[in-house]
Amino acid sequence: FSIKVSLLFLKYDNLGWVDAVWDFEFTETEPLDAAIVIKNGSKEFKTLYSLLLPYMTDTESVWTVFGDNGVSVKSLVAVLSYFILGGKSKTASVQQRISALQASSLYLLLLGIPGSVVNKMFHQILFDTCLNTVSNCWPQSLVKKRKKDTLKSSQADGKRSKPHRKDNDEEQEEEVHLSPQDLLKIREGVVLLVKSLLRLLLKFPLKDEPQSADNCVQMFAKLTNFEPVIGELTFGAGQDIDDMRTMPELAYYGLWLLCSSNHGDEKSLRRVFHRVLYVILMMSKGESGKPSLMMATQAVLAARDQAIGFVSHVVDELKEPALPFLRILLQHISFRMVDKTDYRTHGAQAVAKLLAKMPCGDYASFIKWLFDYSRQAKVAYRMFALDVSMALLEQPEREANENLDAELVSFLSHRFLVHNMVFGRRSDASPTVRGHALTCLAQCLDLPSMNATRSIKELFPTSESLSHTYIYICMYVHMHKAPNTSSKDTMALLKHRVSDPKTNVRKCALQAMMGLLKHNVIMLSEENLAVLSERTRDPALSVKKKALQCLMDLLAAHPENSLVQKAWLRGVVPAVVDAESSVQEKALECLEQTILSQVKSHGSYSYRDAQQTLTWDLLGLLCDNCQDLGRYFSRAFTVWSKQNKFTAAFINNLISHTEAEHATGAWLLLSKVASSCPRLDYGKILDAWDDLVRSKNVTVTTSCHILCVIGDIGEHLNEDTKSRIVEDIITWLKSFDMPLEVISASVETLCRLGKAEAVSDTQVTFLNQHCGELVSLCEAYLSSVILNENGAQNLNEDLVVKHLYTLGVASLHCPSKVGKRIVLLVQSVLTSSVEQQSEGSEELAGSQPLSQFKASSMPSSVRAHAVITLGKLCLQHEELTRKYLPAFARELELCSELAVRSNVVVVMCDLCVRYTNMVDRYVPNVSACLRDKEPLIRKQTLTMLTNLLQEEYVKWKGSLFFRFIAVLVDSDPTIASLCEYCLVHLLLKKNPVMFSQHFIECIFHFNSYEKHKTYNNFPQTASEKAKFSLKGAQNKERRFTIYRFLLVHFTDAQRFNITIKISQNILACFVDGELPLDGDGAAVLAETFGILSLKEIKLSALSGAAGAGGDEPQEDEQMAMAKAVMQVAQKKVVSQVQKKVFIESMIPIIINLKSMLEQKRSPVLKDLMGYLQLTMQDYRSEVKEFFAADEQLAVELEYNLKMYEKEKEQEMEAQMAHFTVSVCKRENMKKCLTQCQLSKFLQATYPIHNLIIVPLHHTSPSLSLRSWAPLPLLLPTGSSKRALPRPSPSPPATEASSPKDLSSQTGTALSCIQAQCFRTYLLGFLLGKCVFIEDRTPGCSDDATLRCSA
Repeated sequence: FSIKVSLLFLKYDNLGWVDAVWDFEFTETEPLDAAIVIKNGSKEFKTLYSLLLPYMTDTESVWTVFGDNGVSVKSLVAVLSYFILGGKSKTASVQQRISALQASSLYLLLLGIPGSVVNKMFHQILFDTCLNTVSNCWPQSLVKKRKKDTLKSSQADGKRSKPHRKDNDEEQEEEVHLSPQDLLKIREGVVLLVKSLLRLLLKFPLKDEPQSADNCVQMFAKLTNFEPVIGELTFGAGQDIDDMRTMPELAYYGLWLLCSSNHGDEKSLRRVFHRVLYVILMMSKGESGKPSLMMATQAVLAARDQAIGFVSHVVDELKEPALPFLRILLQHISFRMVDKTDYRTHGAQAVAKLLAKMPCGDYASFIKWLFDYSRQAKVAYRMFALDVSMALLEQPEREANENLDAELVSFLSHRFLVHNMVFGRRSDASPTVRGHALTCLAQCLDLPSMNATRSIKELFPTSESLSHTYIYICMYVHMHKAPNTSSKDTMALLKHRVSDPKTNVRKCALQAMMGLLKHNVIMLSEENLAVLSERTRDPALSVKKKALQCLMDLLAAHPENSLVQKAWLRGVVPAVVDAESSVQEKALECLEQTILSQVKSHGSYSYRDAQQTLTWDLLGLLCDNCQDLGRYFSRAFTVWSKQNKFTAAFINNLISHTEAEHATGAWLLLSKVASSCPRLDYGKILDAWDDLVRSKNVTVTTSCHILCVIGDIGEHLNEDTKSRIVEDIITWLKSFDMPLEVISASVETLCRLGKAEAVSDTQVTFLNQHCGELVSLCEAYLSSVILNENGAQNLNEDLVVKHLYTLGVASLHCPSKVGKRIVLLVQSVLTSSVEQQSEGSEELAGSQPLSQFKASSMPSSVRAHAVITLGKLCLQHEELTRKYLPAFARELELCSELAVRSNVVVVMCDLCVRYTNMVDRYVPNVSACLRDKEPLIRKQTLTMLTNLLQEEYVKWKGSLFFRFIAVLVDSDPTIASLCEYCLVHLLLKKNPVMFSQHFIECIFHFNSYEKHKTYNNFPQTASEKAKFSLKGAQNKERRFTIYRFLLVHFTDAQRFNITIKISQNILACFVDGELPLDGDGAAVLAETFGILSLKEIKLSALSGAAGAGGDEPQEDEQMAMAKAVMQVAQKKVVSQVQKKVFIESMIPIIINLKSMLEQKRSPVLKDLMGYLQLTMQDYRSEVKEFFAADEQLAVELEYNLKMYEKEKEQEMEAQMAHFTVSVCKRENMKKCLTQCQLSKFLQATYPIHNLIIVPLHHTSPSLSLRSWAPLPLLLPTGSSKRALPRPSPSPPATEASSPKDLSSQTGTALSCIQAQCFRTYLLGFLLGKCVFIEDRTPGCSDDATLRCSA
């Protein structure tokens, strides 16, 4: 050994060089003399290392050997530092890197030999340099490749990254190439260094060197994902270092050693957990800067699982001392979790696994903290709390032990997680959280935990109330009872979420609804199922697809339920004609999977086969209760025929069912595919036709389908067969004993058989012959009934209807056979004039309604069918249309029969398509039916007018728009909802400016004001004006409902322009005297100021709604801050423009108008001042600037504004005398605050400018000053909830500071809310715009929620 040492170091006696190295504290060295040359490189270090290794355990001192051989420890350390620093450069060669690693290992080995402290071997800088040797020597190119698997910091930060500029040195560094053999050698050096460090940590305490201990932890943390590990890691204290082969295994053993008290007290465990935190979060943490997120690859996930296993091992070994640090670790995971779905899920699983290591008391305490954390202001926190709750629900429920505090027992149950953590977020202010809460609610039903399922069923009981979970504080009028949250309210809320404004919330609500129905938590009723089927027509594409998927899942869960089958058909089949091609494809896929692909031959059918049974059940419904879906179903077969979906095997399987128990469904499918399949078994089809002719038991639906198939195969039949079928059909039709549907199908089949003729002249002859014969028979019968004096006495109503119906459908195919006599006969059915009309009677007076010749003796159903028949006759004869249109119009106004008026609307709308210009003048008569007393006619008129407007057969002329928009306030909410859908999703997309074009005229029209020279001057009858008038105070709310609806769908540009137009076209007209300020004028003027005061007319850029559009994105703090800065800048620019326009356009008019109103002492002055008060709130300090033209007026206006506010306060205080505060508890106990107590409360509030609200605890039924605590207040802002700013929670400890317990940092209550805010809140309450107030203060009772409702 001495020979080896002397060869290496004894010949080097340059003490000046050694002293210089020590003086520079090993930061840099001069080159060694040429005398010190290691010829064999690393072999010399290996030899020396193997010689020194036994001295770590031997009693013989190596320091004595050094002394005896004249080896200076100082020189030895200096020479080793030279080699260590040699590998620090990025351009170091392979040999330099290996030498640096081996020299570092040798230095660490010397530190572990007893006596190193006495010989002053330890130097902190050199020790830290040795630790950094691993990162310095391992090639950075591999690190860069690994970083490609990490998410770019620019993506995490939400900003665009700048291109990295490289200099020449960096380009040269990247050219360094290392072979696989070189990498293996370097890895061996790294392993040797780490094992040397582990041996050192076993003997050398770092308690007095905290910085070095931190560096050790940092190095080991980096090595945990140095390389993958096959199998699972085992963590134990008794492991042999020499037996460890993988780097993560060595790293975790080093971290375990650093957890001991030898390397620090409690700080050692804290620093280890702090570094392991980033491994669990799947982040890469450098020496400085923000941690970067790593892509969730298999290697990263494996490293995360190893870190969780290590923490679990530490807690199992250390027991009680580790629990506080485990709690801090879990809190840091919660606060540092990124808002990305995959990472949140993995993080929640980590929290759940680590929580399993906590005893019941600590577990319950952490759940309590988590509940407070779930009510934080930051959306990401509330989202993560939901994920953690779901992960905990997957674990077995904890059982409370005897020593557990009674207040913490409730936090152990799954019921608390479901009710408070998951379902409690159902009404969160953030749509992202609302939607995620509903998704989690649905997922709870699929968990193996019965407790979770039972807890959800408690939320939807049949009769029990849910009010035992919460305490409510409500303000209500004396005669009203306290609100009660029951299962009905819960279902109503869930259905409300299905129609939420946010797309994501609607999708999640659908998932929740489907889960509840699937697991029979709620009833499978038509009402509940309709919620799913209706969402297939949602405006959002993703919601429609989600609804289709939910229906498929529900059908798979309940294939035998007829209500589910019907809802599935109602949702899926109409989606075939959806405007979005992807929705069409999804619907076709569902139909093909459920119906088309399940058609097997009758021989292989078994009722035990659920799929085949379901298919025939669905087809049976399509033939029975869902016949109205036939045209959508036909569209699916049109698409499939182009895709050649109908194979010969499919057709044969289908035909095999035509004579079996599923014949109805088989003929339905066959009627859809026959036209696309020329090769059919005509024999079986003709046999079925013969059975149909002979039998009287064939259903109407099946008969129609067989007739359809006959029409499809007509061109493939020979003449004899075709003639026989035509004869059968004619005989059938002449009997007039078939249902109307079969008559229509028979005539259609007859015409298709006639069109199969090769020559067009032959076709006309065929149709004139057979259809003309039917027309003659109908004419003869109607003549016998109408022209015969005794014909009407024994009237067969059903037979007359069938003759009228046959006449209508047959006349469409032979218009030349329709004579004047036939028209007069049909007219006579409607009129029955006093003097019997003959063939040569005069033409009907165009202005007379058909029913005014005489009160018709015909039944209502006969007259209704006569209207349809007359309409079909008019379709073929323009002169008849011109003659009867006035009569139809008068019939709409004067006829009292529902069926007749309904059919007249249908006829006139059909005629509008054929004779658009002719019917245009009668559109007001049709639109007047929007105010019909019958909901059916109003709904039908609305639908048909929408279709005509979409196809531009009708224009927005005259009063049509105002009549259409008035349906928004229809007494039937379903009709009002349909009108809103038609306007927003159908008509507004076609004409985006139609709302803004008609807005000002709406003000005059709905107030029935006709004195303006431009607006509301279109012709209307007195009855029409009375129908659509919304004039008067009793209709004010209905008018403003319309105004708000229109303004909500304005763009900012339209809102800006409409404000200017209102001032120019309404306010200026009153100032200039163009409009008189009489009673009607005052009402219009007051309403105008009311409109200008609406929050909906404010620009979204100023009201903050601009950032609220669409679904809330998941963004980090920097992106949110940048977005907020942009919104502030935008708001400032828009505000300046609006301010300029307000000063130039509005102020002069307002000043003159105020002066005029004061002179006339008009009550409208109050509305003007109210408008000014709301407008000047944003410019209160600039009142004098705005009204600089008249300083006296500015002073008066400012004074008037103050007086107005004072009057409002007095009015509010007077109203407060009619209210009490009531407390409702789970025991249904009630305590009322008297007016005096409330007054004292207000008096105590105003002087100190603090708002104090009382959360009532379960154990204190009476009010006490001790229970008063400050709470955050949500001010009334219309439909949205906006909280006043509140201090954000203290952030977790940074890297520079030690982690701290965050138990008390979940949020602090708002310390000061000024009295003005409270007055505004109470004013909003009195105006009926109060919003919910939730207690989000962690210090308050966890089982308490504050609410206020009118």
